[in-house]
Amino acid sequence: MAIREISCDAIRAAAAQLCIESNCNLPADVRAALERAREAERSELCREILGDLLENADIARREHIPICQDTGLTVFFVELGQDVHITGGDFRAALDAGVAEGYTKGYLRKSSLDLPFSGRKNRGDNTPAIVYTDIVPGDRLKLTVCPKGGGSENMSALGMLTPAQGREGVKRFIVDTVRRAGANPCPPIIVGCAVGGTAEQCMLLAKKALLRPVGEPGPDAEVAELERELLEEINALGIGAQGFGGTQTALAVHMLTHPVHLASLSVAVNLQCHAARHMSITL
Repeated sequence: MAIREISCDAIRAAAAQLCIESNCNLPADVRAALERAREAERSELCREILGDLLENADIARREHIPICQDTGLTVFFVELGQDVHITGGDFRAALDAGVAEGYTKGYLRKSSLDLPFSGRKNRGDNTPAIVYTDIVPGDRLKLTVCPKGGGSENMSALGMLTPAQGREGVKRFIVDTVRRAGANPCPPIIVGCAVGGTAEQCMLLAKKALLRPVGEPGPDAEVAELERELLEEINALGIGAQGFGGTQTALAVHMLTHPVHLASLSVAVNLQCHAARHMSITL
């Protein structure tokens, strides 16, 4: 196959567009999940709150303003075709230029700070982007942006369990993580989780699990059954929408798994608030 060229100017423009549009437009799968949650909710107060969240998303789309004031750190999942050649500059620099342009032109809050444990100085443009790249077959470049707010990200957790803790230990760790998080991640949440791999890989897979359409079960029957059990137990916690009780604490549980070392049982949780922003462009 011939090499296909994609310019850094095109990458910058696509990244800027993704930053603006993803922060103002709640994806259809997330909106549908919120509607299902409102129908299923048994608490009158929480039904009203879920209705407010849907109205807020509609206003954001109509007025082209952010769904939430926390427009997050900018996370990109990149699928780079092995037959693509990037021209006209540096790929990462092009993504950062797009983020700076999008967050400035879109009047999005800039949350990226230098000197995190001391000066905590705002960088002023929300860069650098956090980028995870997979090399894939083909001659296309797919950019998926997932702005991630601090309230939900702060509730992330990694557990290096012993293999003897097994399936029940995995369930207990995930449910206890959601219980401890309480209202902090702005429920109803999507629970991204992963089992297996090394510590850093497990954490990445938990975040990547959030990209699946909300409520779509995993392709493996055993994993899908565990997701269903976890969703039931999490919704029985009684945290509910925005922490006001009720039956709909989570919209979905999405799990990814990976082969693990025989001495390990790694488990990771990455929670996503109801403003589950994500959007893709393929160049």
